[in-house]
Amino acid sequence: MHALLIRHVFAGGFSFLLGLYLVPIVIKAALKIGFVDAPDGKLKHQKQPVAYLGGVGVFIPFITTLGLCYPFDNMALWLLLGTTLLLFVGLIDDLKVLKPHQKFFGQCIAALCFLKGEFSLKTPFFMATIANMAASLFWMLTVINAFNLVDVMDGLCGTLALCSAGIFLVCALAQGAYGASLLLTAFIGATAGFLVYNRPHAKIYLGDAGSMFIGGFLAAIPLFLSWGSPLFPSLATSGLYQEYALPLLQMFFIPALVLAIPLVEVLGLFVIRTRLGIPFYNGSPHHFAIYLQKRGWSKWRVLSFAALCSVATGVLAIGFALQYYPFLVVIKLLALGVAAWVLTVFVLQ
Repeated sequence: MHALLIRHVFAGGFSFLLGLYLVPIVIKAALKIGFVDAPDGKLKHQKQPVAYLGGVGVFIPFITTLGLCYPFDNMALWLLLGTTLLLFVGLIDDLKVLKPHQKFFGQCIAALCFLKGEFSLKTPFFMATIANMAASLFWMLTVINAFNLVDVMDGLCGTLALCSAGIFLVCALAQGAYGASLLLTAFIGATAGFLVYNRPHAKIYLGDAGSMFIGGFLAAIPLFLSWGSPLFPSLATSGLYQEYALPLLQMFFIPALVLAIPLVEVLGLFVIRTRLGIPFYNGSPHHFAIYLQKRGWSKWRVLSFAALCSVATGVLAIGFALQYYPFLVVIKLLALGVAAWVLTVFVLQ
């Protein structure tokens, strides 16, 4: 146990310090080669071009740390392959904007790598079935795009990723899943090191490379853990519930609570853009962070609000996992939270 603690401390500390050292080098390189995000007066309102390549500044400390202290297995290798593919697809998109279907195809290939590594539902009914693959693929693509879409403000994607990874780390340690906890510790350190330079006013952006890498990692990491437990109501009279809904709830409900803020952002954008007749895959200024800034909120206030909400849903997830309150109570609290979110973002002045 002592050696395990040392390994975790080393993973978090080394990846953080390497990020602190490496990100300024990445910033200089990006500015030198002109790999920057220029203001456009629409969604990009920064005063001057800001370096891209932030994804590289997170990925290299993360992968280097794992190379030093992680005992690789089949699942970890497939995880790294999938997230590396997402990083490269994002880099191509940052360098030369891909068409939506091209970007989505790259995400699908990465998600298939996760499925190949057995990142999928682990229940008897869904085992090796089309329903298993479809549900797992939908989850991964949704989370990847959630973090890609939420990356519209200095520090926002990284802050939400840090909050979510911290909650998953608590869950992994509680379950004794020390392989997953080591992955999360290295990820947290690398992300925290990057945020030092990505906080307002940002010197570097994640870009699609970084946001999709983060989304892919956080989509896959819950599938390292075991969520099946007697937490959900058993409806003996409903065969469809037992066979289809219950396995999905057991696998995805708690991770969805942990990742609630990016997922609510996706849902909100889908509803708003559909209502306005805008294709979902087209950019628009209807992100919650942009709404709040237009109402006079500072970037630091938006970050604090998003982090507080993310931690709140994460604590709710942990409490539910520890059976402090039943499923129906969680649903009621979640409904109240969503209502408060909508009022805060879209209604209250």
